[in-house]
Amino acid sequence: MNIPMVDLQGQYRKLKTEIDTEIQKVLDNSSYINGPIVGEFAADLEKYLDIKHVIPCGNGTDALQVAMMALGLKPGDEVITTTFTFIATAEVIALLGLTPVLVDVLEDTMNIDPEAIRKAITPKTKAIVPVHLFGQCANMDEIMVIAEKHKLFVIEDNAQAIGANYTFKDGSVKKAGTIGHIGCTSFFPSKNLGAYGDGGAIFTNDDKIAEQMRAVVNHGMKVRYYHDYVGINSRLDSIQAAILKVKLPHLDNFAKARNIAANYYNTAFANCEKITTPVTAEFTDHVFHQYTLVLNKVDRAGLQKHLSEKGISNAVYYPVPLHQQKAYRDERYKDGDFPIAEKLAANVMSLPIHTELTIEQLKFITDAVLEFIL
Repeated sequence: MNIPMVDLQGQYRKLKTEIDTEIQKVLDNSSYINGPIVGEFAADLEKYLDIKHVIPCGNGTDALQVAMMALGLKPGDEVITTTFTFIATAEVIALLGLTPVLVDVLEDTMNIDPEAIRKAITPKTKAIVPVHLFGQCANMDEIMVIAEKHKLFVIEDNAQAIGANYTFKDGSVKKAGTIGHIGCTSFFPSKNLGAYGDGGAIFTNDDKIAEQMRAVVNHGMKVRYYHDYVGINSRLDSIQAAILKVKLPHLDNFAKARNIAANYYNTAFANCEKITTPVTAEFTDHVFHQYTLVLNKVDRAGLQKHLSEKGISNAVYYPVPLHQQKAYRDERYKDGDFPIAEKLAANVMSLPIHTELTIEQLKFITDAVLEFIL
């Protein structure tokens, strides 16, 4: 077998007629930038998320940057985020001259540790960026309490958990990305809601912040050629919006298919002491952007080679925490400061997880993993 991490071709074949039709409409009207379909998709996503404003943009990294620019964060301001995440989370903090303050994660969910956030706050702290890693929400009840106490902004990095539901202690439910002051997401092709190129979006219920973000993504303009803010050029093109508009109604079913695959994996590995399967926190759904195992005394490189030889894709997300990345080395941090993130980086491995996996493929994958480990 040849099993990819994500089967974009298989998903496209199921939606081919709808997608081809919508792309052709864009080609026919030739409104390639900010065409009507972009607004239609944004409106559909606002309804799905139950949020007032969705501002499409060029990619998920831009979404984070635009959020921080719109909040008026200044060089030297500190922004707290996790050390165990994709580089974009810290990248935009550094690019804007802000100071990334890294904290450790929880061992079970791999999401940012609220207690570590509390300990990292200083008079210079202005924002917290929790990452909803691999498809489930961080503990937003605790994070919002911390933010309110210290008058901090919360920017949710929701690139991996769009569609997940968060249940608060009072029983109310919100979608991931709609809880903090701003939510950001990516429509990179492999995401749960993926385009066929780059794309992203920013969400907020705050009218003033939304107005500023709409300007920032379009060179700082509210009125054409009148620039009220320093902005960037970051727009979702019409063809990508057309594809996303078709896919959005299927997003919940995509999550169900991913959960079926994850449950198969969980059952297959349940009695293997050398594998810890993903733990889902009680307050969140898991939409399984990634299915990530923690290996215990297993030759990870050997297992990866074994799987690759059988045609089974696999990956390590993420092999190096941010504080150990060459570009982000900082005298404030040394090896050993974030023991959980460092342990995870040395032992995690992700298996294929997508909407097109068959039971035959899942059995082939799990049999191959256990063959090597046992």
